[in-house]
Amino acid sequence: MTLKKRYLRVTNLLFLILIAVQFLPNKITTETKTSYVICVSIALEVLVLVVSAFLKKPQGLNLFLDIIGFLFVILIAWTLATAKFNLLKESLFPPPGRVIWQFLDDIDKIIVNICSSLGIIVEGYLIATVVAIPLGLFIGWSVRLGSAATYISKFLSAIPPIVYIPYGIALLPTFRSVSVMVIFLASFWPIFASTMSGVMNVEGKLIDSAKVLNTNRFTMLFSVILPASLPQIFIGCNQGLTVSFILLTSAEMIGAQDGMGYYVKNYSDFGDYTRTIVGIIVIGIVVVAISFLFNRLQKYLLRWKR
Repeated sequence: MTLKKRYLRVTNLLFLILIAVQFLPNKITTETKTSYVICVSIALEVLVLVVSAFLKKPQGLNLFLDIIGFLFVILIAWTLATAKFNLLKESLFPPPGRVIWQFLDDIDKIIVNICSSLGIIVEGYLIATVVAIPLGLFIGWSVRLGSAATYISKFLSAIPPIVYIPYGIALLPTFRSVSVMVIFLASFWPIFASTMSGVMNVEGKLIDSAKVLNTNRFTMLFSVILPASLPQIFIGCNQGLTVSFILLTSAEMIGAQDGMGYYVKNYSDFGDYTRTIVGIIVIGIVVVAISFLFNRLQKYLLRWKR
């Protein structure tokens, strides 16, 4: 790849436009913290230059530059609509510099809330995975049980787990345990249903080949059926993980004393929309990061399909 293709890209032009926009006169009287936008922009541009120098695959480089380019466009539009032209209500939509400054000022508090939310997600999700996958394997192995359980799981999974919160509060000792229960219910049914579906749709030729080798039931389930069902199981795991984040945030906004949902709800109640936007952005970043890591794990475990 030539130097021109590496370093003279639309993303670099957008960086220059973003910097130039910061020096336009402000239409709002409050502090905009423009220097924070400039620092973040420069950091992103340095990252672009470093990645452009070392990343050899054009497809990967294009994807990375497109993502950073979108961030630059969002910052440009956000800055123009708030600090520069005052098109949006300032109390509800603060300029990006103020949001970045608030994020850095609250970083310790944000880390504590992220750890609280992730702890609940990991606990509830792992319990659901450990229970749902073996149960789905054994029930899906029986055509009769699997067919009946499919309809039952469709019925129970259609009930939003958040409606069980009143019972959880009445029966469980802490709101954290209630949140874990909600995450468990949100994750269990998609994983269970996908596992059963994967088992019931394994190719008959694969099972017949294993039977010819006199494979016992345990080996058949965990060495033949389970690997063949993994693609379908991961679909359910992805669904369960996505729903878990949505429900956890909703649950934390109802009665929690920590967590990112609580962070957003608490400050929105006091009209602090700068922190509210910080919380929304952080939640989005955390969900994207977890999904990225999960997809990397999925690709590694399913590398034999390539």
